[in-house]
Amino acid sequence: MSTAQETGTYRALLQDLADRGLLDSRWRRVFEAVPRSQFIPPDVWRQLPDRCEPVVGTDEWLALVNSDEPVVTQLDDGAEDGPGIATSSNSQPSMVAQMLGLLGLEDGHRVLEIGTGTGYVAALLSERLGDQQVYSIELDPVLAQQAAEHIAGAGYRPHLRVGDGEQPFPGMGQVDRVIATCALRHVPHALVRQVRSGGVIVTPLARDFWSGAVVQLHVQDDGTAVGPVCGGAMYMPMRSHRPVPHEIEGKGRPRAAGLDPARILDLGFALYAGARLPGVRVTGRGTTDGARVWVSHPDGAAATAATGEEAWQYGPGLLWDEIEQVWQEYESAGLPDAEQFGMTVTDRGQHIWLRDPAAIIQPRRT
Repeated sequence: MSTAQETGTYRALLQDLADRGLLDSRWRRVFEAVPRSQFIPPDVWRQLPDRCEPVVGTDEWLALVNSDEPVVTQLDDGAEDGPGIATSSNSQPSMVAQMLGLLGLEDGHRVLEIGTGTGYVAALLSERLGDQQVYSIELDPVLAQQAAEHIAGAGYRPHLRVGDGEQPFPGMGQVDRVIATCALRHVPHALVRQVRSGGVIVTPLARDFWSGAVVQLHVQDDGTAVGPVCGGAMYMPMRSHRPVPHEIEGKGRPRAAGLDPARILDLGFALYAGARLPGVRVTGRGTTDGARVWVSHPDGAAATAATGEEAWQYGPGLLWDEIEQVWQEYESAGLPDAEQFGMTVTDRGQHIWLRDPAAIIQPRRT
């Protein structure tokens, strides 16, 4: 097959992932045995920055399925006439490959997947480990049924269950690995307890200040889980972990432009600031000359800023001033990138640390 003919095929996609170092020879064979197209329904959407766009026609469907893009498979939790918000997808293949690689799987391992979705990851795990070693749980009964059909149609029979991924999988016992394919606001310790000592949890996190990061947590003998941040990730949140809207109070108060808001969208700063300013939520988007961001807190404080413009602050306190003060701390710490941060989860909660698990970043705002 010529290079031109291979463009836009599943084979070309896997070659690209291999060339980027995301698939070793063993995982390459697994992905080749499990075509992504078997797990994608006919009606899907492409995720754009501000909306979901329906995919029309077989050629467009195939082009999206065989690309390194997420494929949105459900809007509005399946409700009709909703606002068109993506609530389930088949994840970006490069991110799937990265997270599977972070699991460090070995023959004989037992794995729990949180969020069956389309069934693609459960099938990949079944191909790699065998059906009896794989457990997968999905909250949405409609998605779970569709996934079960996809998985059975591909010839696999892992342990599937409809239920809440935060609760123990009945009869499973402890596993060697856990992978979440939905973003968590926090890692429940009940999930950590399902993993044997020495086991690994790989999950995306979506906290208030930052949109997403992948953590690789190693379960210790004392039941804690500790590990590094391994880059950014954009995953839809677990339903019970979706953020609650903040109510903003008061009139806006302008102040001179200071910190470029584009800087606070960097994941390294977001990890640091998220630990220092718990509860402060940030959303933002790029503009032609930088970025525009919105920040808010449950107490009614808020701020908005755009590159080259005045900042506006609302409600109690001076939220943008606080963010600028935390930026100065971050600069003093050497502008660490995301991979210098990590997380520890205990039965009392969790915290972010910088460079060393003992160097916990303490909150300045409660």
